[in-house]
Amino acid sequence: MKLLIIGGGGREHALAWRLAQSPRVKTVFVAPGNGGTACSPRMQNVDITNLHDLANFARNEGIAYTVVGPEAPLAAGVVDIFREQGLKIFGPSQAAAQLESSKDFAKAFMVRHHIPTAAYQTFTDAEQAKAYIRQQGAPIVVKADGLAAGKGVIVAETEQQALDAVDSMLGDGSFGQAGARVVIEEFLTGEEASFIVMCDGNTIVPMASSQDHKRLLDNDQGPNTGGMGAYSPAPVVSPALHERIMREVIEPTIDGMKKDGIPFTGFLYAGLMIGDGHDATRPLKVLEYNCRMGDPETQPIVMRIRNDLATVFEDAVEGRLQPHAIDWDPRTALGVVVAAHNYPATPRTGDVISQLPADTTHCVTFHAGTTLRDGQLYTSGGRVLCVTGLADTVEAARTMVYDAVQQVQLDGMQYRTDIAWRALQASA
Repeated sequence: MKLLIIGGGGREHALAWRLAQSPRVKTVFVAPGNGGTACSPRMQNVDITNLHDLANFARNEGIAYTVVGPEAPLAAGVVDIFREQGLKIFGPSQAAAQLESSKDFAKAFMVRHHIPTAAYQTFTDAEQAKAYIRQQGAPIVVKADGLAAGKGVIVAETEQQALDAVDSMLGDGSFGQAGARVVIEEFLTGEEASFIVMCDGNTIVPMASSQDHKRLLDNDQGPNTGGMGAYSPAPVVSPALHERIMREVIEPTIDGMKKDGIPFTGFLYAGLMIGDGHDATRPLKVLEYNCRMGDPETQPIVMRIRNDLATVFEDAVEGRLQPHAIDWDPRTALGVVVAAHNYPATPRTGDVISQLPADTTHCVTFHAGTTLRDGQLYTSGGRVLCVTGLADTVEAARTMVYDAVQQVQLDGMQYRTDIAWRALQASA
């Protein structure tokens, strides 16, 4: 069968890589794809971005089903467009995708359905927002309401930083329409974890736990990014905590969407802050929802899938998911993002990628911001690559991946050298 993946980042390359391994899959089309998917023999890039044109392509090409990677097409209603034409597609409807496309919608939803989250207020008026900040004090978190490519969250350590964030969102329009409304919420402390599930509207299949590293620099310093690396499993998510997350967060979310008349299908990602204490009682709050798999969490997660992912997706779009549909490799997978010069501010593009490590069965370089021109790879975005490895221990996976990263030749490249530091600390 032929499949279509919408998107062009590292998440989409990883999904396509795993799907292309199925003996049932002839070709995985990726729209628009990247330099990595362009180089793969069982993948084919499709230079179409218009959602109606993509639906026509899927129908004319006889695509068995489509998987949506990024948030923007979901927020624009791609799932509704495909379903109206009777095409099979995995993802949430435009209404359900508001869990990600509007932070105010998500916060109100959580409060309404008693899902634990930080206290907050929403503002469209800058002066009212600033008055609230002065009343609450710092540290405090300022979020653009809409989609901002993972960069619409300012964790303000001082009151002035928070006031400046309000000015950049509600004042000078730096965040465009995404910042026309801001959510200001209490600052939470603890350890972050990513908890992702698949859902066909009824059955929930938890994906492997993972942990992302949002800050640009080692020791969680520097500006927030879309993610500089991830690993799976995340030791912070113990079996007891896994059960709590399902009971206190995931199941109430899926049930709440049904009650609100907008059943959820697709990937649901809960970004969590887990406080200190015993697993049965430690504070657990939702920082955000995403309506797709995380990037770069997807890359290590798919490395750990042992069974035929194409069949799992097929069951999902047919509404017949099984609770234990995925067979997980017990080993650790770890991914390190290689970013372009001056990422995340104004990343430089057009640099030649003159060397990459050779892919092996246990270490794969997934492409994100790359393009292939005349047989040469060039950078085309801020996060360029995610070198991902699978090994028996965190230490072994980390050593393998960083050895591979050393083989990348790219002028101005930057990456963190401490991915999975929390896991190493926990095992020490």
